[in-house]
Amino acid sequence: MNALNAEAASSRGRSPLLPIFLIVVVDVLGLTIILPLLPFYAERLGASPTIVGLLVSSYAACQLIAGPLLGQISDRMGRRPLLLVSQMGTFIGFLILAWAGSMWLVFVARIIDGLTAGNLSLAQAYISDVTRPEERAKSFGVIGVAFGIGFLIGPAISGFLSTFGYQFPIFAAAALSLTSILATYFLLPGVSPAPESTGVEGPPAPAGRRLRVLDWGSYFRYFKRPVLAGLLWQFFCFAFAFAIFISGFALFAERRYTWQGHAFGVKEVGYVFAYVGFLGIILQGGLIGRLVRRFGEEKLVAAGFVSATAGFALMGFTYHLPALLAASSIASFGTGVLRPALTSLITQHAGREEQGVILGLTQSLMSVAQIIGPVIAGFLIDRELLTTWALVGAAASALGIAIGQLKPHRDAN
Repeated sequence: MNALNAEAASSRGRSPLLPIFLIVVVDVLGLTIILPLLPFYAERLGASPTIVGLLVSSYAACQLIAGPLLGQISDRMGRRPLLLVSQMGTFIGFLILAWAGSMWLVFVARIIDGLTAGNLSLAQAYISDVTRPEERAKSFGVIGVAFGIGFLIGPAISGFLSTFGYQFPIFAAAALSLTSILATYFLLPGVSPAPESTGVEGPPAPAGRRLRVLDWGSYFRYFKRPVLAGLLWQFFCFAFAFAIFISGFALFAERRYTWQGHAFGVKEVGYVFAYVGFLGIILQGGLIGRLVRRFGEEKLVAAGFVSATAGFALMGFTYHLPALLAASSIASFGTGVLRPALTSLITQHAGREEQGVILGLTQSLMSVAQIIGPVIAGFLIDRELLTTWALVGAAASALGIAIGQLKPHRDAN
């Protein structure tokens, strides 16, 4: 035990947050490079929007199945070895994707990536292991900043490189993945498992234990608490609306907008995603904290759902770039404030010893939304129901408003 504690203390002394930050940035860049490209890449191989939706959902389904298993193994073996396994799976998936000549190989690539997709959750668990409880919230900001940078730069890189061929962004993502593997191997110190695994006194690390597919019944008790249940359902509404947008926007934009005489492609979609990422950096770079201090989380959640509803609904009736950017800005503000504000409220209504489990539950709700949302988005776009696609996202956000009005102010004793 003393050796484990000494190792953790040594790791803290070497400040592993910088290598973790670099690793997460590189991983998110790889993810966001693929994000605007994948629908067009699949379409070129003959996929319909419905098949594209199933492709996106298959990744999320594999992630939901394998994520908890990776987390449990990392509790015993340590974060760094499993992080390397996860990154290698992503690297192999990208290489298969780059040379895929048919849709079944594209599915194989995404399934391999999904089954090993634990990079970000393992990085979050690592941060929990090497920081004291009172420092964790600030340390988790590392991941938020890394996400903001990734979503700003990654889609723009994809849009630029796609002009030379669809394989170029994928090779760039693979190169970034390899860089992440090397950074983890050479820069990231090994640490002991999380405090609750080693017996070190302290609250559970808030990395979040994700639900196993057959373990949902164990967590039904959280939906018996009126306030917490309402917040969880609101979180799912946000996650579903966000999944509808992210998974369907590329194919929606291809069919709805033109630029310089041609339909939107990877470049245009990538730049729109980069614009949304830029807005996210502004919001997460300090604005959200000031908004919380001035208005409080509950008012921000209400404003976020109203903004997301308006933005998604407006998007369904836009036909030109300026109107699209206006709608995207409104929707981006809504989704940008909803996740941190809802997560904060959810953790406030859970006991200290429940923090890890409840955060795992929100991650799993996000995965479920990412399984269902893309299938619905693909189905609607396949049938040219473009405005309906946007209105489904708006309806999910509007349901979040309704739940907020109905939920009680405190849980029953």
